[in-house]
Amino acid sequence: MTAINVRDFGKVAVLFGGRSAEREVSLNSGARVLDALRRQGVDAHPFDPATRKLDELSNYARAFIVLHGRYGEDGTIQGALELMGIPYTGSGVMASALGMDKWRTKMLWRAVGLPVPDHALLDGNSDMARVEAELGLPLFVKPACEGSSIGISKVRRPGELGAAYAEAAKHDALVIAERAILGGEYTVAILGDEALPIIKIEPSSEFYDYDAKYLRDDTVYRCPCDLPEESERELRAQALVAYRALGGRGWGRVDFLMDGPANDKASRAYFLEINTSPGMTDHSLVPMAARAAGISYDELVVRVLSLAALG
Repeated sequence: MTAINVRDFGKVAVLFGGRSAEREVSLNSGARVLDALRRQGVDAHPFDPATRKLDELSNYARAFIVLHGRYGEDGTIQGALELMGIPYTGSGVMASALGMDKWRTKMLWRAVGLPVPDHALLDGNSDMARVEAELGLPLFVKPACEGSSIGISKVRRPGELGAAYAEAAKHDALVIAERAILGGEYTVAILGDEALPIIKIEPSSEFYDYDAKYLRDDTVYRCPCDLPEESERELRAQALVAYRALGGRGWGRVDFLMDGPANDKASRAYFLEINTSPGMTDHSLVPMAARAAGISYDELVVRVLSLAALG
């Protein structure tokens, strides 16, 4: 890898906080990124779009986006930076908008031949009993355009789908029901053109919810994971296909599920969703995968910043 001169970055805005439901997570991620950049001599400054006017960004040479959820991960801030001509980290407008929408992501992945869980789009007029029967139980219900497991419910018994839909609809007009795939949850971090080692996530709670992601200390992360070497190599390659199909660039994370034991050749992977502005907290997955690949947190943030681009 070519040596990176941090002076070439100029004045850097670290965008974090924002107005989404994931504000607190973003504040945590952004503070860590800011500290890491400053430790390495980068002229980095905090910038919270919830409290400052965007035109103030004209004073910066590039932006490190650590915003999560709406207005930060969905293509809106990316579009503003494009208009201002400020290179930024992560995916562009189209990939960010698509990646934030779990339903359209699944449609695109299915179109390029990647397996995704069976699912249905819900609204207030949906025949909930029929959806339960067609998808089977258990199933998960989630807002299509939220992250961090906000608004997600697990439906275990017939008749529960309506209440789960109502909870998800508090967060987004677009709601999906998805067949539960229960053989294990995994994630692949992407850095540049490289898929980093896969992490297996084993929450102590029933599923990987908000508390398991950010608040609990009993979630187990396995890296190396339990997949056979050949399977891991194939799934890392498939994750890159999934990432590139949406137009992803710079860095990101692709999540998938297994429908059976990792060492069973009959087990199959199903791609779940993509994260185009991953968390960078002390519980976050991309720094873990980077560490497994021999990349420190400080090196990771500089490499991500070096990939900032327009277009």
